[in-house]
Amino acid sequence: MNRRSIRLAAILGAAVTLAGGSLAAASELTGPSAAPQQAAAAKHVLLLSVDGLHQSDLAWYIAKHPGSALARLVHGGVQYTNARTTTPSDSFPGMAAQVTGGGPGTTGVYYDDTYNHALLPAGTTDCKSAKPGVEVDLTEDLDKNKASIDAGQGLKNLPGSILQMTGSPRSLLDPSKLPVDPTTCKPVYPHSYLQVNTVFNVARNAGLRTAWSDKHIAYDILSGPSGDGIQDLFAPEINSDANGYPAGNDWTTDNKATEQYDGYKAEAVLNEIDGYDHSGAHKVGTPAVFGMNFQSVSTAEKLPTSDGLKGGYASKGVPGPLLEKNLDFVNTEVGALVKEIKAKGLASSTDIILSAKHGQSPTDPAALNRIDDGPLLDGLNAAWKKEHPGAGDLVAHAVDDDGMLLWLNDRSAAATDFAKKYLLAQSGQGNAINGNARAFTNSGLSKVYAGRAAARYFGVKPGDTRVPDLFGIAKYGVVYTGGQKKIAEHGGAHADDLNVPLVISGAGTRAGMSRGGQVETAQIAPTILTLLGLDPQSLQAVQKEHTKSLPVR
Repeated sequence: MNRRSIRLAAILGAAVTLAGGSLAAASELTGPSAAPQQAAAAKHVLLLSVDGLHQSDLAWYIAKHPGSALARLVHGGVQYTNARTTTPSDSFPGMAAQVTGGGPGTTGVYYDDTYNHALLPAGTTDCKSAKPGVEVDLTEDLDKNKASIDAGQGLKNLPGSILQMTGSPRSLLDPSKLPVDPTTCKPVYPHSYLQVNTVFNVARNAGLRTAWSDKHIAYDILSGPSGDGIQDLFAPEINSDANGYPAGNDWTTDNKATEQYDGYKAEAVLNEIDGYDHSGAHKVGTPAVFGMNFQSVSTAEKLPTSDGLKGGYASKGVPGPLLEKNLDFVNTEVGALVKEIKAKGLASSTDIILSAKHGQSPTDPAALNRIDDGPLLDGLNAAWKKEHPGAGDLVAHAVDDDGMLLWLNDRSAAATDFAKKYLLAQSGQGNAINGNARAFTNSGLSKVYAGRAAARYFGVKPGDTRVPDLFGIAKYGVVYTGGQKKIAEHGGAHADDLNVPLVISGAGTRAGMSRGGQVETAQIAPTILTLLGLDPQSLQAVQKEHTKSLPVR
């Protein structure tokens, strides 16, 4: 059967579940606590993350397409219209929250590219004398071959053969690129960097099957500290060179390529619905917990133009032609998944959860102000050295998208206060949606948490080895970039970053319900376990943050 030929049909007896989760910090739980605690409402939970999707986008699309697959999903279950993802609103803390029930301070995951003051640089062999402090990069940079969609596995006839990619891709991570644990003097793999267990771990402890599909091998992190949470991880590299496109272009630089890339992951999930592994070659049974992320909506929001269509929003909250096309694409793919669930007789035993790791800002093109953060950081380092002759750079690592996260070499109160005061004193010129100059003040920041205030913001103790030393919330519309290739970003704390959809529909829900109270995507994790009849308290983040399951009836 040609999966790509599947089209939308009447969707009956199926449901979609959308919820959010957060990260927490503790060790793996096993034993009786992982056993079923109540009669299971579902045997399978399919979790779908449409990265970049806002609740307003979903509402807009359903109003315009009342007979669509997305509309049927929403009307067939419970919709939470005021759901928020993590701050920072990045893919890694956002996804970790959905499967752990905890936020960055609990999971220890603040972004896909961060810094740790306790770990040692990659390649360290003399761990007694090495100086701690290292970038923790959870991106394509860890792959053995980041230029290839199979991350270096060496498959023939790519990309068409990509479903043959291994479901145990940890071997495709290059250990020489991983930070080193000072105690064991061994590389720290992504799964062991997560401080708490995941729904995949709890499901495995209960003897259930698990699978997931995402955009980097580093999503090994979702397997949890034990490393065995996900049995079948399909992770084609999204930032590899896109086959058939100009050299140097990855799958995110052309929106049509992103759709093609997302299609491979949707194909894998269809195989899993049918009871096979992601490749479709081995009969293993439909997973109890499985799913994927879609990336094409995110790129449609970020690219100024692609494939002859204008990206982003036509006006405040109104999708432009490229984004509308991608909402159609996701609608078609979700419809195909729901149709396959029904065709396999799984509708009465499956819940679907639809949400997003993060939103994207701004949704008002008139508000865009692109600011080059390079001169700001260079100026901060220069000012620090001027006041402290002989000192090195103050900034150890920085991640700036539409928020600002800085890790400093000097973590004293004097240093963090210095960085805050310097940044809030800077002004200059950015550029607007049309490329014209646009003034900025305060380095484009509306609020800055530094030192102890940053630790309090994230709920950790001062001096925590992972927490940013400075977290800056950007003014609305600010995107930190040195050029004009982006018109939106995520990572900040605006409503456009945080307000994502959350829908739960299926075996364990009532149809046609809408709840307007604020909920968090971190609540997805305990909800998944509740739907499966497992104990949400088996999640360490749920224990620490007291994360509640979502009301589904």
